[in-house]
Amino acid sequence: MEGDHIKINYWLMPLSWLYGLVVGIRNLMFDYGVLKSRRFPLPVICVGNLTVGGTGKTPHAEYLIQLLSKQYQVAVLSRGYKRKTKGYILATEETPMVQIGDEPYQMKQKFPHIHMAVDKDRCHGIEQLMKDKVEPSTDVVILDDAFQHRYVQAGINILLMDYHRLIYFDRLLPAGRLREHSAGRLRADIVIVTKCPHNITPMDRRGIERTLDLESWQKVFFTTYRYPETMEEVGENPLLVTGIASPEQMVYDLKKRIPKLELMSFPDHHHFTQRDIENIRHRAAGRTILTTEKDATRIYGLENIKVIPIEIEFLDNKKKDFDHLIKNYVKKSSRNYVSKKQGK
Repeated sequence: MEGDHIKINYWLMPLSWLYGLVVGIRNLMFDYGVLKSRRFPLPVICVGNLTVGGTGKTPHAEYLIQLLSKQYQVAVLSRGYKRKTKGYILATEETPMVQIGDEPYQMKQKFPHIHMAVDKDRCHGIEQLMKDKVEPSTDVVILDDAFQHRYVQAGINILLMDYHRLIYFDRLLPAGRLREHSAGRLRADIVIVTKCPHNITPMDRRGIERTLDLESWQKVFFTTYRYPETMEEVGENPLLVTGIASPEQMVYDLKKRIPKLELMSFPDHHHFTQRDIENIRHRAAGRTILTTEKDATRIYGLENIKVIPIEIEFLDNKKKDFDHLIKNYVKKSSRNYVSKKQGK
């Protein structure tokens, strides 16, 4: 059920109160214009969360890429978490993972036609993506993990939250995993509850919506993970190796197909050392090793390893409604952007 994977370190609550005070003051400074947010002329879609990792940002960003890239030149801008470089980088297909981070690397390899850029300073990153030397010209920017980066005023803010770790059960860092108070949800235009079980009931959905207590203009959607209909033969008891924040729903889903599946879990964005590789090989003992697309970018030298692609699926037949919201926003904003460029 929702909230079933939350662990709160209550002894750290005093530090959480101090952290919350600092973050609250920062948000008030943006709300009252002391700190300035900048709006850009082209469509900007922010995909983020209120918690530290584990809400499924990459699959949802990839969904937006697939939705928009047939009609527009899409650019994705990320900070490039745990990369070994600094500043702005516009990736090519040859750019190594260590220069841009595992998630940007995965997206660029999967969608080579997009502009994939990394920059801690999102305003500077968007400026670079809008320059004439970037060809083809950028039509729309997807900001990856930028809900707290309020220096950019996105046209649409999409807030993701894990069904198993809903924000109203959680606490601020370091006692819990909230980056800011749950009131931050009210800045979102769209809220998506991710990693839902396929059999979530209408009553469960209504209960979550009621407890979130959103404004009437905010839209709520529920998504789940979809795996390949026909998976390659992996044996009766393969080893699943993950370095993601919340593998629980994935394990639950896969065990329906592979009851004897065994999990070997590492921290989110884990750097797999040679010792880790040897430990994985020893534990697998010749069995098939399964892993995610994201983890596959960081695991080298293992035999008999198979990657499980993950896609999202909108529940309750809401895919068309979501697609309509996004496409309408981009169409309207793109029209305004083109008009301004032509008027120069």
